Amino acid sequence: MDLVVFDVAGTTLQDDGDQVARSMVAALEDNGVTVSLRDVDAVMGLRKPVAIAQLLEAARGHAPEQAEVSTIHDRFRSAMIQHYLEAPGVSAMPAAEEVFSSLRTRGVRVALDTGFDRAILDAVIDRLGWLSMLDATIASDEVERGRPYPDMIQALMARLDVQDISRVCKVGDSLADIEEGVNAGCGLVVAIRNGRTEPVLDRYPQVVAINQLGEVVEHLDVGSRVGN
Repeated sequence: MDLVVFDVAGTTLQDDGDQVARSMVAALEDNGVTVSLRDVDAVMGLRKPVAIAQLLEAARGHAPEQAEVSTIHDRFRSAMIQHYLEAPGVSAMPAAEEVFSSLRTRGVRVALDTGFDRAILDAVIDRLGWLSMLDATIASDEVERGRPYPDMIQALMARLDVQDISRVCKVGDSLADIEEGVNAGCGLVVAIRNGRTEPVLDRYPQVVAINQLGEVVEHLDVGSRVGN
């Protein structure tokens, strides 16, 4: 493999207490809309304004106004930035930094992509001191279309001069991550097993499922040999 594209929250960043989903629920409740954590799980990994719009439409039965989506997203963004900069429990997923280092030692480039916007992603990178550990990062507001479309992966490939999509691996913990990797045509798509991915894995027999991030290097070795 030439490039591995990792998701952030829930994949390389611990999301203790399901903070992303809880912040989304709270931002919607502040605007008078009640949704459940399960509702939010169904849109996890999507560009956050898109996720908010889908939740509003499901709750009300009609498409929301863009101004309302923007207001709710601003609340969500502010809460997440404050959380990632100040909350005591913010940390890397076990083995995440070791995986980054191992891949880069082997000459594999390491990138992050996310359904967050750049402001939230930068808060995470700054808090964890990851800037020097990564070859590139991209947020969903930096491309025309977020997940499940392949735009972020394609943009990362262009930035890093990676030509062959079969030499790219996508790793994530949501349906949107899986579909992004599949839609891009990645040579290997790896899903972290959890309540969001388990119910959909049967739809994607080509996806490799792992229980924890530290297992990914083993499968990348296999994928690299098979892909060439």
